[in-house]
Amino acid sequence: MKFDTWSAFWAMGGYGFYVWLSFGFTLVAMLGIVVTTIRTKKSLLRAVTQKQARAQRRKAAQKLENTL
Repeated sequence: MKFDTWSAFWAMGGYGFYVWLSFGFTLVAMLGIVVTTIRTKKSLLRAVTQKQARAQRRKAAQKLENTL
């Protein structure tokens, strides 16, 4: 579809409101997915790090207990 002017492009033949609204909703949804994914990744990495640290502390405590 060819538009003669920028205002015709933004108007989209009278359907501009719906077209740009759908683009806006899609953009917001995609940004929400990215933010949620980043937060989940950070949370999972933090949990794994805590679990590994706990396992190391338990192993050290068990080794100390065995030497006593």
